[in-house]
Amino acid sequence: MFVVAGSARSGDVWTRPRGGRRPKLTREAIVETAIKVADADGLEAVSIRRIASELGVRAMSLYTHIDAKDDIFDLMYDEVAEEALIKDDLPDDWREAFLQITHKERETGLRHPWMFELAHRSPRVGPNGLRHAEQSLAAAALLTDDPESMVAIITTLDYYMLGYTLREQHVQEIGENGLERAHTSLLEREYVRTLLESGEFPHLKPVFERGLYGRANFERGLNWLLDGIEHDYGQK
Repeated sequence: MFVVAGSARSGDVWTRPRGGRRPKLTREAIVETAIKVADADGLEAVSIRRIASELGVRAMSLYTHIDAKDDIFDLMYDEVAEEALIKDDLPDDWREAFLQITHKERETGLRHPWMFELAHRSPRVGPNGLRHAEQSLAAAALLTDDPESMVAIITTLDYYMLGYTLREQHVQEIGENGLERAHTSLLEREYVRTLLESGEFPHLKPVFERGLYGRANFERGLNWLLDGIEHDYGQK
């Protein structure tokens, strides 16, 4: 769910009038460019100077559309929140609704690895973030009408998606070959082999030998969570 606590800055960027339009310089162009920079080089690469350079304009001209770099972060976060929205009507089945929402969140996080890092900086929630939160609550409402339970369900699924996706991002960075090399390197260490052969780790030994450690299945784990939720709440 994309709603997070906002910072203490005054005035939301969505409520301010847009600056005058020039070729290549619109709020949309600024946000699109910032997202491309973050996707390619990480969140720390996003700066007023870098965005202006990519757009071929003077850095000061961006302030026609934003007051500070934090405005760009707010707009970036809300833009990718739109990608996580289910475009069609939610399924009537709560389980299918959450499957679609959670997969959308995961796919968005994998496309934009900086998204979760930015979430920790408490960007201000925008219209798409609110829409995503409403969509998640609507899915939970198919199962329970208790607001506290609805939030608990959403939070549980979000935390699972977040933890799994962060690990997937790491695998993306090092690649499957890197993961295999790390595993092989571990087994090549004499002290590890000695410990595994000692008999002290009868369950861990076959997991390491088959290369299963650290591997998981997103869909399977998600369905386990949904099974537990269904056990507690049942089908309305």
